[in-house]
Amino acid sequence: MRPFRIRLTLILMIMIGISMVGAGITMAQVFKKSHISALEDNMIREINLLSRTFDFRPASGESAVTYYTRESRYLAGLIDSRVTFITKDGTVIGDSESDPLLMDNHSTREEIVNAAQKGAGHAIRYSSTLREDMLYVAVPVVSGGNYDGFIRLSVSLESVDEGVRKGWTLMAGGLAILFVVATLVSYRVAAGLTSPLEKITRVAGRISGLDYDARVNMYRKDEIGELAKAINGMADSLQNQLQTIRDNEDLLQSVLDNMTSGILLVDATGSIALINPAAERMLHVGPGQLNGRSFNELKQYYELTRLIKDGITERVIIHEERSVYQPEETILHLDGVPMFGEEHSFKGMLFLLQDVTAIRRLENMRSEFVANVSHELKTPVAAVKGFSETLLGGGVKDEETARSFLQIIYDESERLNRLISDILDLSKIESKRSPMDYAPVHLASFCASIMDTIGTVAKKKRITLHTEIPEELFVEADEDKLRQILINLLSNAVSYTQDGGKVELIIQERGDDEESDKVIMKVSDTGIGIPKKDQPRIFERFYRVDKGRSRNSGGTGLGLSIVKHLVDLHHGEISVESELGIGTTFTVELPMLQD
Repeated sequence: MRPFRIRLTLILMIMIGISMVGAGITMAQVFKKSHISALEDNMIREINLLSRTFDFRPASGESAVTYYTRESRYLAGLIDSRVTFITKDGTVIGDSESDPLLMDNHSTREEIVNAAQKGAGHAIRYSSTLREDMLYVAVPVVSGGNYDGFIRLSVSLESVDEGVRKGWTLMAGGLAILFVVATLVSYRVAAGLTSPLEKITRVAGRISGLDYDARVNMYRKDEIGELAKAINGMADSLQNQLQTIRDNEDLLQSVLDNMTSGILLVDATGSIALINPAAERMLHVGPGQLNGRSFNELKQYYELTRLIKDGITERVIIHEERSVYQPEETILHLDGVPMFGEEHSFKGMLFLLQDVTAIRRLENMRSEFVANVSHELKTPVAAVKGFSETLLGGGVKDEETARSFLQIIYDESERLNRLISDILDLSKIESKRSPMDYAPVHLASFCASIMDTIGTVAKKKRITLHTEIPEELFVEADEDKLRQILINLLSNAVSYTQDGGKVELIIQERGDDEESDKVIMKVSDTGIGIPKKDQPRIFERFYRVDKGRSRNSGGTGLGLSIVKHLVDLHHGEISVESELGIGTTFTVELPMLQD
């Protein structure tokens, strides 16, 4: 039995020895790899810290090599590692151990290639310069326009090998005792710890990848369960905050996109940080064309850019108006406010742009209107006053002369009455205080009554009136306002047609099938005509082609303006064709049915 026991003991010892040797080799390798891995991580952290604190300078020229070589030697003394600065093309510009000018291009080195591809690279190889195995770790670094390349740290693996040897000594005794226990215990501990932690790690990785719907499906009452709950709570909070941020961004963007006023934000450097669609339309630029670019890109608007420059320079509130001329004149009102951050640091200027072209044009029109009304009222009032004073003073003894004076006073008062009436009508129409009362109008009978009204005046001048109106034609319109349109046009035609002339009113339905819902009214005369240069302006208030002929005909200068507004209220269009000495034709196009 004893020899068998000895043989069995030897076999067991051999098996234990083999197990211990295998475990020792494995642990030694694990120790070495983990030590190297920890060393790599530490070196990467040192490089990242260095990249944020180091004073990078332009990496070109001999002065750069001198600078980076000096700094690398200084840093090597601090971190006990070899420090190398390598440009993006692989040129060594600084090394703590060797002269960079004598070193080969490092663009093909394993650690540099991996760093360029993966963000960090490492390699272990024999250094021909230092003649020993070295661990190399490189990380790409970009610092503005000064440095774009890699920082590489390297350390000797002699310390790692020394640690492995010491580890062998310590592990030899420990492994013999712990091998069996570790085999049993470690499996259960690892299985109980790593499995839930791996799940948590995977979920955390998904959350860091912006997948905020990821959750840890684990229900435990220990610390790992609490960690899972914390991860899920963090994901819920991040998801809610992100949704709130997105909602606020959408709301702010919607406000900016739908504002009728322009928003222009220029930062302290003069770059356009924000411009909304309304401002782009006012400045006639494409969407996103000016984002991030200098305000000087608006060089076609010299006055505007100068105002922006003054605001950035002086940093004061601005309230100014400027005109831009592309493609037509636009008047912009600018309100500029300087923006300050923490510690009163200047952030830029915020401008509010408002297109006040229509407002200024309306103000000018009102001013002109008041001036014209005053002028037009002054003439008849002066005539009435002058002739009345003459009569009251007893200076006229002849009854016939007195009668002619009274006739002038009567005519001027009538002209004054027509002018006031036209002004009131025009005021009601323009202020929208003249509601439309649409109803079917039988054009044949309607125009017959109008021609009867005009006929008396036409008969005195021996003017022939002619109409062509289909008997079955109806139009939906405001009868009173349609009457005012036609009477104004026909009265003008009769007034400006010489004795013995002809005035026509022709109404027809548009012949085009696609436009068959239109009614065309044409008022033509054989009168004196309108010069080409005056035709675009005849619908303006108080505009006269010939001031003398309007006064002679008793016109107020408002008739055609009233006609234009009334046609617009009917959703129609009016145009004019005329030749001097031949005649004039006004064409009114109205929809047959009002929407």
